[in-house]
Amino acid sequence: MTNPAWARWPAHDRRPWTLGVEEEVMLLDAEDLSLASAIDDVLPRLPPSLREHATSETHTSALELATGVHGTVGDAVAELRDLRRGLAGALDALELRAAGAGTHPTAVWHEIAVSSGERHREIEGSMRALARREPTFALHVHVGVPTPAGAIGALNQLRVHLPLLLALSGNSPFWQGRDTELASARTPLWQAFPRVGIPRAFASYADWVHAVDLLVRSEAFPDHTHLWWDVRLNPNLGTVEVRVMDAQTSVADTAALTALVQCLVRLEVVEGNAPWRLLHAREVLEENRFLAARDGTRARLVDPDRDRRVAVEILVDEVLTACEPHASALSCSEELGRVRVVLDAPGAQRQREAAGDDGDHRRLLSFLVDAFVAE
Repeated sequence: MTNPAWARWPAHDRRPWTLGVEEEVMLLDAEDLSLASAIDDVLPRLPPSLREHATSETHTSALELATGVHGTVGDAVAELRDLRRGLAGALDALELRAAGAGTHPTAVWHEIAVSSGERHREIEGSMRALARREPTFALHVHVGVPTPAGAIGALNQLRVHLPLLLALSGNSPFWQGRDTELASARTPLWQAFPRVGIPRAFASYADWVHAVDLLVRSEAFPDHTHLWWDVRLNPNLGTVEVRVMDAQTSVADTAALTALVQCLVRLEVVEGNAPWRLLHAREVLEENRFLAARDGTRARLVDPDRDRRVAVEILVDEVLTACEPHASALSCSEELGRVRVVLDAPGAQRQREAAGDDGDHRRLLSFLVDAFVAE
C-alpha cells in the first residue's frame, strides 16, 4: 500500500546521522526575573539571521531556538551558542532576559497566557485548561536516518533508553515556588497532555503510518506533529526526534546529551546485537520513566535482564562503552565524554545548590540567566 503524502520518507542526499537541536527558552522580566508574556514583542525585534531560527511556543513566555542541520555535534552546538548569545543581546534592549530549565521555579498558572498563533489557539481549544497551566521547557534532538525502516527500528529501541536520557537531563526541581523533590517536575506536568510519554513499539514503518493516519483521517488531531511522544518520527525531515529531555541550563550539558542521542540512534540502526535488544515490557518502561523523573541521576532503574534495579551510573557506563565507537565515527567523542560530568553534577542538583538552603529563587534565577550565555 502506498503511504500517504505526509508519511513519505525523504531521500537523504547527504550523509546520515545529521543533527538538529531545538530548545525551548523561558523569557524573563529583567527586573524581577518572572516569566514575561513577551513573545509578540520579541519576535519582530529579532535580527533576520536570528529570526529564522526562533519561533513562538504555546505560551507567550516561551520561545524556541532551532539550529540548522549539521553533521557534527560540535557544529550544532556552536550554532546554538551563537543563537543564545544573539537572543540575549536582543532581549537586553527590550529589558528582558532568557534562561534554560525545565520549569520556571515560581510561575503559577494564572500568570500565564497562551500565544496568539493559529496552532497555539488550536491547541488551547483542544486542550482547554490543560493548555493554561505553567509552561514547561524541553530539549529536542533530531537525528537524520536514511530509511523509514531504520527510523522505526530506532524509535522502537530508543524507548529503552528514554528513562536514562530523562535521568541525565532532569533540570526542573522547582515548581510554583517549592522544591518538588523531583529531578524533573516538567515530566509529570507535561504528562497531563494527551499523546505524550513513551509510544508503543511498532511492527514496521507501515504499522506506524497506519496507526497515525487513522487518527489524522478521523480528525482526532490535525497532523502527526500533534503526537508529542518522548520519541517520534518526522517524515517531512527524515529524522527521529528525541523529546524526553528537560531544557538544559548550559550549552555544554546540551552538547553532552545531544552527542548521546546521536550515538544511540546510530548504534540502534547500525548494530543488531546490543545487550538491550530485547524490548522491555511497557510497564517496565513506564516505571523507569517515573523513577528517572523522580530521582534523576540517583535513580535505580528496573533491568529485566538482571531481574533487579540498577543504578543509573552503571547503566551510563555500559551505554557509553557501547557508544564509544559510534562517537568516534561521528566526531563527538569529546562531547560524549561530558556525559560523565552531567552524571556527577546534574541540572537539578545545580539548581538546588544555586537556591541554597534558604531556597532563594531570585538567586537561582540569576544563576540560570548567567549560565544561559556562559562558556
